Amino acid sequence: MTFEPSRISVSVRGTGPDVVLIHGLAASRGVWGGTVAAVPGYRYHLVQIAGFAGAPVGGNARGSVASGVADEIARYIHANGLKRPAVIGHSMGGTIALMLAARYPDLAGRVMVVDMVPAPARAAGLSRWIAQPIARFVGREVVGADRLRGALQSVVGRFGSANWLATNSDGGVVGRSVEELMATDLTPDLPRIRAPLTVVYACPDPLKFTRPRLDRFYAAAYARRPGTRLVPIARSGHMIMFDQPAAFRAEVKRFLA
Repeated sequence: MTFEPSRISVSVRGTGPDVVLIHGLAASRGVWGGTVAAVPGYRYHLVQIAGFAGAPVGGNARGSVASGVADEIARYIHANGLKRPAVIGHSMGGTIALMLAARYPDLAGRVMVVDMVPAPARAAGLSRWIAQPIARFVGREVVGADRLRGALQSVVGRFGSANWLATNSDGGVVGRSVEELMATDLTPDLPRIRAPLTVVYACPDPLKFTRPRLDRFYAAAYARRPGTRLVPIARSGHMIMFDQPAAFRAEVKRFLA
C-alpha cells in the first residue's frame, strides 16, 4: 500500500546520495535553500512539518508533534527505499533526528544535529514547569494574552523561528510542540544511536565568555554518546545557516563527504 504522510510533506531536490533535512519549530523547509544550493551532488529530501509556516495541520492536529513526525519520517524512508540516508535536523528538527536515530538505529547512515541538546528545556534555560503552562495556554487558546504570547515567542525562538506569528504557523501545533519539547529528555536514548553523530552549535559573542561554558555544556549533554563530534560555530545565533552560512556549509560538506 502506498504511504501517504499526514504529519509531513517532502520536497525532493537534486541527485546523488540521499540527505533528509528537518527544519525547526514554526519554520519551513525554506531555511535549507541556501545550503542545498551551495552543497550540490546530493538528493535532498526537504521535510515540511504540517502546521508550521502555513502548511495544513493534517495529522498534527492532535497528539505529540515531534515524536509523531520522527516515526513518519522513518516510514517515509522505508516507503521510498532510501538506503541509510544522512539526516540533518535544526533545533526541534535536531530533536526529531535524535528520536529517529535512537528508535530506528539501522535507518540513518549519519546524523547531524544543529544547535540542540537531548533535553531541550536545558538548552532554553527554562524549567518545564514554567514553559509548559505558557505553551499550553497559547496552544489551546490560540489568541491568548499579549504577555503570554510574547513569552512563548521567546521560547519558540530557542527551537526554531522566533517570529512564529509571522510564519502563519498554527498556534495549537506550536503550543503542543513546545509542551512536548519541554518534557523531552533523550539522554537515556543516546547509547542506542549507532550512526555517526555530529553536533553543530552556535557560540554567540562575546566568544571568550560563552565558548568555554558552551563547550562544557554540550560535552556534558552528549557524554552518554561517546564519539559524538562536537563542532562550535563562532559569532552565531541559533539560526546558524543564516548567521554564519559559509562556516555552516563547510561543516555540512565535511559531514556528508
